[in-house]
Amino acid sequence: MKKRTTLLFLVTIILSAPFVFAQDDDEPQVKMNKKNLVIKEWNSLAGSTQKILDHVTIYNSEGKKIEEKEYGSDGLKWTKRYEYGNNGKISRELVYNEKNKLINIKIMEYNEFDRKKVQYTYDSKGKLLTTKNYEYIAEDPE
Repeated sequence: MKKRTTLLFLVTIILSAPFVFAQDDDEPQVKMNKKNLVIKEWNSLAGSTQKILDHVTIYNSEGKKIEEKEYGSDGLKWTKRYEYGNNGKISRELVYNEKNKLINIKIMEYNEFDRKKVQYTYDSKGKLLTTKNYEYIAEDPE
């Protein structure tokens, strides 16, 4: 019975895919080319023309995010650098403080569907701080 339910679920998904992923012809969908891209986010107070840098995201020549920086009113708050594994997914995230001192390292593992399975967070000396497990639950459509 379980195999039959699973098969029925898969057939339903396959048959409904064209409707789920159909695009509205009135709104063209443009995918941004992120190769060698730098995105800067700026804040300004109401009534002011002064811009304050808030966030910077940097992408490499392959279009993968390699660095993020968060700023506050008094300057740099933190920096994150990303490393990628053979599967093309982020394998390590290194977090630095405002003085560019390593705070922690996050190491990711992925399941057979290339979704995050486990995230381990270590301090700057390599001591395991936390483990985060990801669970994906698909609900049956009504």
